[in-house]
Amino acid sequence: MTTTALAMPAIERVCAAIAEDGLAIEPGFVPPPLVASLAAEARRCAAAGEFHAAGVGRGAMRVERGDVRGDRILWLDECMHAAAGRAALDAFETLRLALNRELFLGLFSFEGHYALYPPGARYLRHRDRFRDDDARVVSCALYLNAGWRDTDGGALRIHFPDGATRDVLPRSGTLACFLADRYEHEVLPARRDRLALAGWFRRRTSACP
Repeated sequence: MTTTALAMPAIERVCAAIAEDGLAIEPGFVPPPLVASLAAEARRCAAAGEFHAAGVGRGAMRVERGDVRGDRILWLDECMHAAAGRAALDAFETLRLALNRELFLGLFSFEGHYALYPPGARYLRHRDRFRDDDARVVSCALYLNAGWRDTDGGALRIHFPDGATRDVLPRSGTLACFLADRYEHEVLPARRDRLALAGWFRRRTSACP
């Protein structure tokens, strides 16, 4: 996939929304054939047993807490033999460069993984930044679920500082993108498997004191 496969108006809308609100929701961010290829590759890897239970925390503090987070994940750098994964990273690289050009965020890299939530699984309210490390700047989730209906549930619920919330259904091709330090969020239970490519744009930084 070349960078021209992404619609530049979509890139521009994401940059403008992040600049204004720190939050962008962009349906159809990547072409449907790429979404379908990503979903198929993720499901092949899941069927082969390559996914593993996600944890909370990091390093020595990382633990598996199914009551907090019920998804299984596969890091993209563990399956880069797949053309679809490489194409997805190309797409996020295009977005990274645009965000740096327009907003001067100093984004250095993207780290991402497939996340598969079985029916009933959720991820409780949290913020995508560790207390002692501010490297994660922008959180992203690209949804890979064809034919998703309102009744399937599984929304990403974004919490605003004033107490309001916004629910984003994980429909195929939709990108949710927001400042990692600003928005707490959660994944609500779904009635069917819920698949996403999730990750963060990072800056090069040392751990906070």
